[in-house]
Amino acid sequence: MSNDILILLLIGLFAGTMGAILGLGGGIIITPIVTLVLGLEIKYAIGASIIAVIATSSGATIAFLKDDVLNLRVAMFLEIATTIGAIAGAILTGVINSGFLYVLFGSLLVFSSWNMLRKLRAGQEVLQLTHPDKIATRFKLNDSYYDKNLKAKIDYQVEHIPTGLSIMFGAGLASGMLGIGSGAFKVMALANAMKMPVKPASATSNLMMGVTAAASATVYFFNGSIRPDIAVPLALGILVGATIGSRIMQLLPSKIIRAVFIPVLLYLGLQMILKGTGVL
Repeated sequence: MSNDILILLLIGLFAGTMGAILGLGGGIIITPIVTLVLGLEIKYAIGASIIAVIATSSGATIAFLKDDVLNLRVAMFLEIATTIGAIAGAILTGVINSGFLYVLFGSLLVFSSWNMLRKLRAGQEVLQLTHPDKIATRFKLNDSYYDKNLKAKIDYQVEHIPTGLSIMFGAGLASGMLGIGSGAFKVMALANAMKMPVKPASATSNLMMGVTAAASATVYFFNGSIRPDIAVPLALGILVGATIGSRIMQLLPSKIIRAVFIPVLLYLGLQMILKGTGVL
């Protein structure tokens, strides 16, 4: 039993560290490990994944807020679209063919990975428009952060706000209808569509995922999917890992974070396409 607790703590430590760096919540790491390695039922893996997202968000957001890396205005602005999408998804469950949705959203992630690769090659990280986006200016969404790797304050602008809102609505829709995590879509909306630098995009995604996951955690708790003997050691490891990951992320060069993002998004996209076409 003590060995199982130690293993779960170490898994949580790894998941929290990577989740904080990538802004993907840690659920993508938790679910395959606890099902394939530990042999747990998928429903308990999903319950653990929800706890992982909340714990990662809590641990990382505290550090990101303290260092003023995340964009709180953008997070709250986009969370409206995600919430509306999640409610719509819950209502439309069973109406739209899930296979079609898996292929559609999977294709978006594959396209996003290609777009991120193109941006990595171009070396363009910070957007500076001659004429800033009117919506971003009106709602004060443009911001700045201190890059500890470059040791400089970085001012950045965001654009294509309606596109970002549309992707976030789709992310909520996918979460509500398919029961999948939407961290990859949040990063896609922030970093690709709205042109945020990858560090504040990752930090902002971490905050938003915690809000979304907390809203659905009650359902998983009452249907018995969250087991304390699994969730507690995982959460403890994740909290420590997320704190470590938030520090590492700020010290890494932005191009390294993007280089890690690309295969993760590609993997998630291909997995969704294969699931939608019945291969998985």
